[in-house]
Order: sequence, then C-alpha cells, then structure tokens
Amino acid sequence: MAEQLAAVLAECHVLAPTQVSLDDVRGLVLAEDIHSATATPPFDNSAMDGYAVRRADVLLASPTNPITLPVIADLAAGTAENPFIEPGRTARIMTGAPLPDGADAIVPIEGTDQGTEWVTITVAPKEHAHIRRAGEDAHAGDTVLHAGSVLWPTRIAAAASAGTSVVLAHPAPRVAVISTGSELVTPGDSTRRGQIPDSNSFLLAAAVAEAGGIPIRVGAVPDDERTLRELLSSLAETVDAIVLSGGVSVGAYDVVKAVLAPLGTVRFGPVKMQPGKPQGFGRWPMPADSANGSAPDPAGELNDDPSATPGRPARPGPVIFALPGNPVSAYVSFEVFVRPALRRMLGRTDLHRPTITATVDRGWRSPPGRAQYMPVIIDRDGERTLVRPAAAGGSGSHLVAGLGQATGLAIVSESSTQISDGDLVTVMLTS
Repeated sequence: MAEQLAAVLAECHVLAPTQVSLDDVRGLVLAEDIHSATATPPFDNSAMDGYAVRRADVLLASPTNPITLPVIADLAAGTAENPFIEPGRTARIMTGAPLPDGADAIVPIEGTDQGTEWVTITVAPKEHAHIRRAGEDAHAGDTVLHAGSVLWPTRIAAAASAGTSVVLAHPAPRVAVISTGSELVTPGDSTRRGQIPDSNSFLLAAAVAEAGGIPIRVGAVPDDERTLRELLSSLAETVDAIVLSGGVSVGAYDVVKAVLAPLGTVRFGPVKMQPGKPQGFGRWPMPADSANGSAPDPAGELNDDPSATPGRPARPGPVIFALPGNPVSAYVSFEVFVRPALRRMLGRTDLHRPTITATVDRGWRSPPGRAQYMPVIIDRDGERTLVRPAAAGGSGSHLVAGLGQATGLAIVSESSTQISDGDLVTVMLTS
C-alpha cells in the first residue's frame, strides 16, 4: 500500500498557478504573497455611532453636568464630507465614517440624548476615544497573506481589504468521475433482474468535491471498449484527473483494464490492502505536439497536423485512477490514494486525513498479509474513544448502506489477523 501511494504522489504535482477572482478562490492555495495596496483602514474613522467632538469641549460632561453643543453635520459611512469641527461644535457620525478635521474623540450615542440639531452630552470621552487610526491594521506595502496560505473566508476578506480582486492561486483539479458496468442504472430509474443503481459516481464525485477538486460526474458507462475509449479521449483535453470505478480485476468483462492496459501508461496490479486490492494508476497518453511525434495515440490515428511544431513534447495527459467497482473498495481506495493526490495537485501540504487512537468496542477479523481499512463508527464512553464496525457484515466491499454510517476507517496492519475487544487501533477520521 505504501509503495502504491508513493508512486501516485510521485506522479501528481501541484497545478500551475493561474489568476483567480476572489469569488472563486475559496479553498485554493495562494501562489504569491499579497501586499496591501493602501493603508488599512485608509483614513481615520469612527468605531462607534455617536458624535465627533473636540475632547476639551466635553471633559467635564457628566449626568449631573450635561454639556449641549450644536450639531453642524451628519456624517454617514462612505461620505466624502469633511466639515471642520471648531471649538464648541460637534458632528453626528456613524461607524466607519471618516473622522472630520478638528475632532479628536467620539462620544457614543449612549452618552447623549441623540439630538440632531443640538445634542446634550453626559459622558466625558477618554483620549482618542473610539477612533480607528489609518494604517492601524496594515500599512501600504505590508504583506497581508503569504504564498502557500489556504484561502478560507477570513483570508479572502484580508485579500479584499488589501485592495485585491484577483489573486494568483493554484487551481482546483478538474476530475472526471466514471462508473463502468452494464448493470448500472441511474438511481430512481426502474431496474430489471441483474441491474443495480449506480452509487459509485455519486460517492466519488462528492468525495472529489470534499477534497477540494471540481467533480465532473459522467455517471455510468456500459462495458463496451469503444465507448469507454472514445469517452476518455474526449475528456482528456479538459480534465486534470479521471477516476474510474469497476472493470479493473481479471474478469471477462473488465473493460477498464482492457482499454487502459495496452496503452503502456497505466499500471495494474494487486495492492496488499483490504478492501481495494485491484488497483490501476497512470496517465492517459496525449498525442505528441509534432508532425512526427511518437507519443501513444489512444484513438489509433496518426497526428498529422501540419501546423504542429516539430520536436515539441506532448503535454501530460490527465492522471487516471482505476478503482475497484464495489462501493466500499472504491471509497477506501479514494481515501487512501486519490484524496492525497488531489490535495497535492491543489498545492496543499496537509495531504492526509487526521488520525486518532481508539479502543475497539466490538472486534473483527482481518485477512493475513493485507493492510485493512475497516469502516467504523466512532463513539465516546467517558474518557475513552470507542470504535466498532459500521456494518454488521464487517468489511464486505459491497456494504454501501453500512458505509453510510461510518465516521472513520480503522487501519489494521498487514501482520494482524484478529482485532479483539479492548485493542487499540489507529483510526482515520473521514467525517
């Protein structure tokens, strides 16, 4: 399993950065530092709804010594007005409005009678009370965010406050999700004997989105080599990765393996894990960008484009993950191999799910010589964290209803065959 993961991560690289609007950057990784274009805030402004005053005018104000001043202006947030506050005068001011010249303190409305032409003040403000100073948050040229930052809502707000509307970020990988199998039908459609609803494409598309990618759910395709080959060729130009489920074992109708194995760019082989033993991984080969290019041609046609540049290498095709068809196997394979790969393509450094140590509440068996990933339910019992198999049938790779109850995957080493009540296990948190 470790060897397969290493091979996957070695092939999957962070996507080249591109300019992305702030509307679309949530969850992306910043590719360059962001510097503030101006001071933040750009001008002195009021931190409260109240009255802009000269503090000397109201130093003696109190409930027993109210001071009344004429109101010469009404300043809302966004105003460009700048009335000069002469001694013995005041202006009503709202939160965020620029501090008028001459004023050096704000009296909150709670300390006044809230008058609009004349106001009575009963609270003496402290020095510079309720004034936000220009540059208090950042000065022009300050680094607001560093390259490598994951752009979550608070960081997007910081970028916007710096005067940035477009940032250089690593894009989310576009991932095509395909289920293979002539037995698969769209959920909700009527089925005949031998047919089942396609759950894998929905499972894996949702997992892609949760990992930070952009899923393109193609749905189910029949066990027909020509159909699958043409579909993959059409998708290759528009996606960064393709996730297939089904057709990767040694059966007579394993169409994925039949289409991909002859290309020489996708490797198939058993991995010492349960579930998820049959795996395929590699790249879809792209035609060489040259008149006499030698890159594999999946469509079986020569690249004879006279406008191509001789000697120029073909761009890499999308990485391909060929996962088992049973839903639990597909899900475990995604968590172990595909999710870390997509995180790397995003530019993330936290590739793997967090893990905890938990106590087994109800034991199970594990096959010898294979690392097991058992879907489990995590419970609390006082100070202890307990786990038990999510499905009554244990680790059966077809138990998708039980998978829906799981909140983690218990990881059992290749050398363990019996997990008993009270044992400690490592659990990957998936929810």
